[in-house]
Amino acid sequence: MAKQFSGKRPEHFGHTLHTFLSYLGRHRFLFALVGILAASSALANLLGTYMIKPIVNRIVEDGGLQGLIGGVTTAAIIYAVGALSALGYTQIMVNAAQKVLRDIRHDLFSHLQKLPLRYFDSQRKGNLMSLFTNDVDTVSDALNNSFAMLIQSFVQVAGTLLLLFLLNWQLSLIVVIGYAAMYFYIRYSTRRSRWYFNRQQACLADLDGYIEEMVAGQKVVQVFHHEKESLDGFDARNENLRAAGTGAQGYAATMVPAVVSISYINYAVIAVLGGILVILGQTDVGSLASYLVLVRQSAMPINQLTQQGNFLLASLAGAERIFEAMAQEPETDEGTVELVNVQEKGGVLLPCEEKTGRWAWRDRSRPDAPLVPLRGDVRFEHVTFGYHASRPILRDISLYAKPGQKIAFVGSTGAGKTTVTNLINRFYDVQKGVITYDGIDVRNIRKDDLRRSLGMVLQDTHLFTGTVADNIRFGRLDATQEEIERAAVIANADSFIRRLPQGYETMVTGDGANLSQGQRQLLAIARAAVADPPVLILDEATSSIDTRTEALIEKGMDRLMEGRTVFVIAHRLSTVRNSNAILVLEQGQVTERGNHEELLEQKGEYYQLYHGMFELS
Repeated sequence: MAKQFSGKRPEHFGHTLHTFLSYLGRHRFLFALVGILAASSALANLLGTYMIKPIVNRIVEDGGLQGLIGGVTTAAIIYAVGALSALGYTQIMVNAAQKVLRDIRHDLFSHLQKLPLRYFDSQRKGNLMSLFTNDVDTVSDALNNSFAMLIQSFVQVAGTLLLLFLLNWQLSLIVVIGYAAMYFYIRYSTRRSRWYFNRQQACLADLDGYIEEMVAGQKVVQVFHHEKESLDGFDARNENLRAAGTGAQGYAATMVPAVVSISYINYAVIAVLGGILVILGQTDVGSLASYLVLVRQSAMPINQLTQQGNFLLASLAGAERIFEAMAQEPETDEGTVELVNVQEKGGVLLPCEEKTGRWAWRDRSRPDAPLVPLRGDVRFEHVTFGYHASRPILRDISLYAKPGQKIAFVGSTGAGKTTVTNLINRFYDVQKGVITYDGIDVRNIRKDDLRRSLGMVLQDTHLFTGTVADNIRFGRLDATQEEIERAAVIANADSFIRRLPQGYETMVTGDGANLSQGQRQLLAIARAAVADPPVLILDEATSSIDTRTEALIEKGMDRLMEGRTVFVIAHRLSTVRNSNAILVLEQGQVTERGNHEELLEQKGEYYQLYHGMFELS
């Protein structure tokens, strides 16, 4: 049965094809060998069919067995070569296709790692995952099924036409008419089904989205007793998919029978006319027998050629989406300042290879410049920033955090608290103003080195598949087991970890689905602790932890913060009372600054927030 054509075609055919061929070119020898073997298989089938002519004619002429045996043996050898060629190209094709897919997946994943966060903010996770699944699978099907089949079908169609004209050009004119009828019907059916296939894909996407939404919100559905309404919504979308699928499959299902029927009519006409030509002595029996077999076999390669061509176009459409993602501009980094290990000799800091626990900034563009010790002094000077340039989030803010200070940000949702921390680690670059780190413009510091000097605990904790120890070690991959356990003690995670079935070797799966939200947060804090950074950013790090757990980790957090510059985005004002400075952000501007007692005395916005929370508690 022919493959169903989705109707999708690449918008930029030339560029997509060129990029796709460049991947095939990395393994050009294998694909060239596949092409040769596929063509050999097709030619062997044609020549084997052509051998009917001499075999039949020898039987008619002399009736001897010797000529029959010789002809059959020759035909058997030809078919054997074809079968071996088919076996060879199928095995080589599997190997070549998997190598191409490996290269595409590697380049895609590698490129995504280099894209700025702004790109991921504008993309749904499902769309990115579909690049590695649906689109790569489409390319895989094209390589495994269509590449060799397209070559083989083309050789068979061209070779069949050539042999038909060599055997009898008069009858071949009628065959060409049949070929044209097949082609135009396939074109007609494809165009008619294209709209239905596109609608089918849209209905399928709608249904998949609805199912995902209902499954994720099943608890809410049952709480409000909306099971019937949920089923009604599913049935409506399921019916739309049925109607679209029926139209698409209806046209696709007629394609093969129609082509076969046209070939039968063609065969019958040729058989009658050929018989007349034999009676009139204008052709021989062997030629007619060979001719009829070729005509009978002609329908399949024509149908395959059209179908495989259409399917290859659809596959290129999937490849185009992959290549579009790979064409996105990667995150630029023009920084020249890097972080190096240092040791002090004679009062002078010198770079060294071994780990000393001391770090400094070195500017590669100025080899003679003195090293700048890593202290954790962070300053904002008249910074303006917006995720969209026309809609600023931060407006001309200036703030500072001296080494070892704990700076807290409070304010209403959307005030710009998280944005401040995103700018420190250069997830985004400022539009106006400057951010300095130890007196160095952060835009001059290599992003990898900048982020290596920062520890961050996000509000939305993400855990990876692996052991508990592996997830803590993610903060510093060369951390020893002893260092991991020490970090867990600091975060007050050690006690609950040891109560797990395998302790630190307990497997974490499904983003920590086997752990509570509070436990996941504690592991994130331990991950930051093992990194041992001079600057620590806590983005509502205790928002998912109950008050009892919060009280238990307070001492540990204080130990973690000791001697570090710490930025805290506060969900609970009780967590920032001991901060050196508390900054109140509203509408992207710093409206108040001071410690807990000073801000309460001012009786401004902080006073209102604090007492509002107190009353709620």
